[in-house]
Amino acid sequence: MSKIRAAITGVQGYVPDYILTNDELSRMVDTNDEWITTRTGIKERHILKGEAQGTSVMGIEAVKGLLEKTGTDPKEIELVICATVTPDMMFPDTANLIAYGAGLTNAFCFDIAAACSGFLYALTTGARFVEAGAHKKVIVVGGDKMSSIVDYTDRTTCVLFGDGAGAVLLEPDDSGNGIIDSIHRSDGSGAEFLRQKAGGSRHPASLETVTNQEHFIYQNGKPVFKAAVAGMTDVVEKVMARNNLTVDNVNWLVPHQANRRIIESVGKGIGFPEEKVMVNIHKYGNTTAATLPLCLWDYESRLHKGDNLILTAFGGGFTWGATYLKWAYN
Repeated sequence: MSKIRAAITGVQGYVPDYILTNDELSRMVDTNDEWITTRTGIKERHILKGEAQGTSVMGIEAVKGLLEKTGTDPKEIELVICATVTPDMMFPDTANLIAYGAGLTNAFCFDIAAACSGFLYALTTGARFVEAGAHKKVIVVGGDKMSSIVDYTDRTTCVLFGDGAGAVLLEPDDSGNGIIDSIHRSDGSGAEFLRQKAGGSRHPASLETVTNQEHFIYQNGKPVFKAAVAGMTDVVEKVMARNNLTVDNVNWLVPHQANRRIIESVGKGIGFPEEKVMVNIHKYGNTTAATLPLCLWDYESRLHKGDNLILTAFGGGFTWGATYLKWAYN
């Protein structure tokens, strides 16, 4: 009997209607389209507007679209994992709110917070439930409302981030397709360079933390860039080596969409030609946990059953990883 693997059998994305362009940003902060495009590759990003609109709003839309696309009864879903660092609230978890909003009444739910690597961590976690035979239908969501923690007076960070969500359905597969291997890493010393200082138990919200703007993203770009390129390159090369993969027999590299320069550096460092590297950062910016599923969603029509994909991400804290999977459908 063939080994049971967890295969992605459907993917769906959702981005809000409102588009924040580089030109509009240039009227909010000292920047311009050329500066942003040259340094990041970003032309626009989607922003979730409205009162009481959290990450779950986007996750619900992505899940509803996924269920419709795959013809799946909401009651069949047994587990929902949401990767996010912008939860609607500290508790209940955002996965719980997504399941409720999408009518997934038989699913248990939890969140994973690993910044931009969150979707990869959640994908591996969800896959283990399927591989163990515990569940046959698992949904993994990656979603973030980054606009809720961005300082729009800081031109070094506000140009980077957008809002969005993506969701995949995981099901058992015994044909050889599915998630085959993963490597995950973390290094807490990275908190010095990329973090949200306040809002947790160490620095609870107070008048002082709000006044000092400590609830926004802080990033020291140079060490983050260096660590991201080195980290993603290393884990991609390792996962390829231990699965006897080469650039020739990998169909797609799916990198976290943090910065066009980082994407290009990782791809070139490993030897991937541009046409094999998924890129959509120009449309969405960095949507943190949503970038990988949004890439799969955008490129879905170009994927074929049996294609070899390497997904990789790097996030604040630091967290990073790579996953090797065989695409399971046309």
